Amino acid sequence: MSIQLHDYLKIAEKEKDLPKVIAYNRIDGPGSSLDLAEFQESFWRMPDTLKPDLNITDETSKWAPENDPACKWTMNLPRTVGITIDTGTKIEAYPFDPDLIGVKSVEYKTEVIAAPGDVFPVSQNWLLKIMEIFNIKGVMFVLKNLREGIQSSGLGGSSTATIGVCILANELAGRPFNKMQLISMASRIEQGFGVSITGTQEQSNVIFGGVTDYVWFPWGRPGYPSTGYGDSVRFELLPPENYALLESRTAIFHSGHPRMSSEVNLTWRNALSTEVGYKLHSKKMKVAYNFREGLRLKKWDHVLNSIDEYRKIRTKLCEGYMEESRDILEYTQSNNCTAFPLGAGGGGGVLLFSPEPEFLEKLREDLKGLYREIPFKIRSKGHEIINI
Repeated sequence: MSIQLHDYLKIAEKEKDLPKVIAYNRIDGPGSSLDLAEFQESFWRMPDTLKPDLNITDETSKWAPENDPACKWTMNLPRTVGITIDTGTKIEAYPFDPDLIGVKSVEYKTEVIAAPGDVFPVSQNWLLKIMEIFNIKGVMFVLKNLREGIQSSGLGGSSTATIGVCILANELAGRPFNKMQLISMASRIEQGFGVSITGTQEQSNVIFGGVTDYVWFPWGRPGYPSTGYGDSVRFELLPPENYALLESRTAIFHSGHPRMSSEVNLTWRNALSTEVGYKLHSKKMKVAYNFREGLRLKKWDHVLNSIDEYRKIRTKLCEGYMEESRDILEYTQSNNCTAFPLGAGGGGGVLLFSPEPEFLEKLREDLKGLYREIPFKIRSKGHEIINI
């Protein structure tokens, strides 16, 4: 029997307490694209230097032994570091026709409506299909970006919206799914419906937040019951009291030239099946690990070097990755900074980094008036649940 939300939401609307979820974006860096299914599955190996005691019930004790804060056993595993920021999407539940469900996007001016059971598996219905999965009706989800004019900008916008819809539907349905299942659901729906080529980093970021290192376990963690794809072992690299140190060394500017990021992701994915491409991709794990350690130890020169090295590998695999960002890169290199196109480089957002905050401030002055800055603050949580 469907969960009828119409009457409940009518009361909530009258009291101005409509249920909503705010889902936040992420900054990626070295390690991005290693979350894609093909990369997780191609490069994951059972760690031979870690012999976890399967009798330990505490997850942290098992996978993060205190005598190895560097977690060297993860060095050759696929990983991604996510940095949660305060841009993203608000998803609000409104009362709707008792027999229907709907999704409306304010920015994209789109609206799809259907009766539960009649949602065709096509790309424009991907969010509506999620609502149908939870067997709810009498509700319209309205999506709105937290900041106007940003759209995705390489910050994982479509995936943020997808997992946000999963979280809100899960709350309204009484939480039938756990966190890992929601991550897996969001990723598989978005990928399977052809919305984008995606992995699990954006979805995981919205669930967990913070400055977090994700070591991917595509088949689940050995010794634990698991959902498989979507699982990860996670480590906090910077506590909230240290966020300002990273914020003072990073900025995001927009190149002004968004394009389809799926084309770049497809090129990288296809390169896995070539000898040259596979060898280049296989270097990414070590570089991503160095990025992780640079952040954890606050060795900012190591952070810069790993960003440079990772960007060079990606550019060798796909020259189009830097197509719209070369001019910004030239500005950074003359200011003791570096640049990293966010996501697959399609959204137009470019991460700028300098080990020295004063160099970044000089770069800001050079770019002012030429490119638009996207200001941000780092957040410890990936989402907020309101009025539920």
